[in-house]
Amino acid sequence: MENGEIPENAPEHCPGPQSETAGKGDACQGCPNQEICATAPKGPDPDLVAIVERMATVKHKILVLSGKGGVGKSTFSAQLAFALAAMDFQVGLLDIDICGPSIPKMLGLEGQDIHQSNIGWSPVYVESNLGVMSIGFMLPNPDEAVIWRGPRKNGLIRQFLKEVYWGELDFLVVDAPPGTSDEHISIVQFLQETGIDGAVIVTTPQQVSLIDVRKEVSFCKKVGVEVLGVVENMSGLSQPLSEFKFTRKTETGEQKDMTEWAMAYMREKAPEMLNLIAFSEVFDSSGGGAAKMCNDMGVPFLGKVPLDPQLCKAAEEGRSCFLDDKCQASAPALKMIIEKMLAQHNISTENGA
Repeated sequence: MENGEIPENAPEHCPGPQSETAGKGDACQGCPNQEICATAPKGPDPDLVAIVERMATVKHKILVLSGKGGVGKSTFSAQLAFALAAMDFQVGLLDIDICGPSIPKMLGLEGQDIHQSNIGWSPVYVESNLGVMSIGFMLPNPDEAVIWRGPRKNGLIRQFLKEVYWGELDFLVVDAPPGTSDEHISIVQFLQETGIDGAVIVTTPQQVSLIDVRKEVSFCKKVGVEVLGVVENMSGLSQPLSEFKFTRKTETGEQKDMTEWAMAYMREKAPEMLNLIAFSEVFDSSGGGAAKMCNDMGVPFLGKVPLDPQLCKAAEEGRSCFLDDKCQASAPALKMIIEKMLAQHNISTENGA
């Protein structure tokens, strides 16, 4: 337990040896370290001093959170990092989703390794102004499961913040796992002394997702993290009509592919239809969606991003959706959301702001 670190054999919700409740809390019952923690001298965590020093060169820190998994939080984190880098900001993307690190794939960095130097761990770079750090770079096999208790997860997050040398950054985007658990408490506690600009919360329109997002908003309010805004992702399927496939149900109940016939028919009879973007509701948004929830809870609503197959493809291929015109439905929506977030936070889009 050097430097007040949480031992690996501690229970999942260990308050930490430096906590005033160390050895006395409910989570301490039955822990083999209970007596040591209860009698150990308490004092400031020396690692926090190192973290503050590391973060002194980072101007803005933004957490990306979600109440549920599978809502596109990591996709948003990746595209936010791409967008900020394209504005000539110096950007870092920190993946603290320890058990499900998808950021390396979404940035096209699978198979890369972390390098150490006398000044710390070096991020893996996409571009000269976009660096990434994730446990995904530390796994010998990408299919290997990370089966860790809370204390070990917290220890790695502490290491990331203490050891990674980002250099001068305009933005550090932190992609967190779903929920409000150990990783979230740790990142807030470790970064609070250095100043957190706030959190962007990603959801989908249906109530089953919004119920959990309300808890995420409540978490931010309890720990003193400003909610920069909520993004409603997968807000209806949207893509050019020319990219759809068409089928017809046969008498035997099978689906017959009619795409070639439908495209030929439209080209001949109504070519102007091929320029249309088709839209369809995927989730039930009759309850008002994220916009109504934001109004109820008094937090900003940043906007909607449609479910765009081209955005999904960009994420799979590890590239920015802003580099070409393929993401016709999602890229403009994401761009408006990011610009709105920066404007509301009085962050200039000029380099070095």
